Amino acid sequence: MTAAEQIQRTRNGPAIEFDQVSLTLGRTVILDRISFAVEPGNIHALVGPNGGGKSSLIKTLLGQMPHQGQLSLQWPAAQGVIGYVPQALEFDRGLPMTVEDFMAAMCQRRPAFLGLSRHYAAAIGEALERVGMHDKRKRRMGALSGGERQRVLLAQGLIPSPQLLVLDEPMSALDEPGIQVFERLLADWRRSGITVLWIEHDLGAVKRLADRVTGLNRRVLFDESAQTALTPERLLTLFSAQPRSSGGDA
Repeated sequence: MTAAEQIQRTRNGPAIEFDQVSLTLGRTVILDRISFAVEPGNIHALVGPNGGGKSSLIKTLLGQMPHQGQLSLQWPAAQGVIGYVPQALEFDRGLPMTVEDFMAAMCQRRPAFLGLSRHYAAAIGEALERVGMHDKRKRRMGALSGGERQRVLLAQGLIPSPQLLVLDEPMSALDEPGIQVFERLLADWRRSGITVLWIEHDLGAVKRLADRVTGLNRRVLFDESAQTALTPERLLTLFSAQPRSSGGDA
């Protein structure tokens, strides 16, 4: 990457700083004085066991959960757009909702039953094309495979065009073609200088695709380059400590 490309990359997405961020629900400590920084334009992965607080941390970033400590975003200019891709989509599969209906409901203020507005139609078509779902835009959401639904979720995270993307295990339901789509998107986001905060369980993908990785299990256990952070010793420590609550990732 040339110096000019690096400057362009660092100007588009924001820097993020977590400074002693804590979260307690009842008597359970979910996050314990979390401190680390996400560089602008970087692909930054969060790894750790279920229940270790990864999803809770991104919910604090999105303003969905209360917290103590400081959390700040430094935008390169005016405040930009934050895109979010959840881990899964819960909906009634019997609903007669097509892919286009879903995209319209997620991306425009106009009621989805009135159809796509001209303002969003082109952007929705482009987003579906990027994830390889344009030819299935008229198909019912309930008829899609899990991997296809995950691609649609990736598409909705692209509208409007974000400068910060928050991804909660986007690869979890993807098949091999979907993984290839996701990896192409990551490469596009890196070239565009978009900041990406990415929860992921596939440690091989993290080492291959991320710039930096933070190991989180209630507290930060490591924060380092993805090429050097994922040592067997560190991963054993990260995944051997049992979180205090059971069930899914907090």
